Amino acid sequence: MTATTDLPHLAEEAGRRLEDASALDILGWAADTFGARFCVTSSMEDAVVAHLAARVLPGVRVVFLDTGYHFPETIGTRDAVAAVMDVNVLTLTPRQSVAEQDAQYGPRLHDRDPDLCCALRKVRPLEEGLAGFDAWATGLRRDESPTRAGTPVVGWDAKRRKVKVSPIARWTQDDVDAYVAEHGVLTNPLLADGFASVGCAPCTRRVPAGEDPRAGRWAGSGKTECGLHG
Repeated sequence: MTATTDLPHLAEEAGRRLEDASALDILGWAADTFGARFCVTSSMEDAVVAHLAARVLPGVRVVFLDTGYHFPETIGTRDAVAAVMDVNVLTLTPRQSVAEQDAQYGPRLHDRDPDLCCALRKVRPLEEGLAGFDAWATGLRRDESPTRAGTPVVGWDAKRRKVKVSPIARWTQDDVDAYVAEHGVLTNPLLADGFASVGCAPCTRRVPAGEDPRAGRWAGSGKTECGLHG
């Protein structure tokens, strides 16, 4: 196993070498390099990356953040993934329930200070949940938004001091759709109901045809990311 102090160099070198590699090859490298200290994170918008990872590392741990604000369809997708795929779903929860957060900060914090709400219910639980891993995989794609256009397929997450793997960074939505169709991958039912991107229920809306897919997240505010990938 590579020493932790070598991980930034390892990530930079792998990012260059694997830039044109397939998603399976990128995940295969991560599985071979990190083994049980590698995991996949999923918002349960779809299970594409989890499905890919399970092909190279059966039983891979899939980390899901249960913020307490998810749509029932999202929780159902998580349960279905755990039931039918060769993965081990690990559900992380915030330190406070929604009721406890409301008591301390006031109701509907997500409306008044969405950055703080995301920090409490997403960023902090993920940082705590990733403590036992050296590398994590995400479903980030360069075509999703300008802020994600430079996403490396393998990079160094300096904030968390972990290797961050984005095996489908070069994919388009058409690539995702084709993979889902070919392999029968589970997707969140909300994607067929006008939602182009699925997050917490209070901060997500349907997106009309032709609108930016991320426009349904934190609509009416200048916020574009929850902080997990910033």
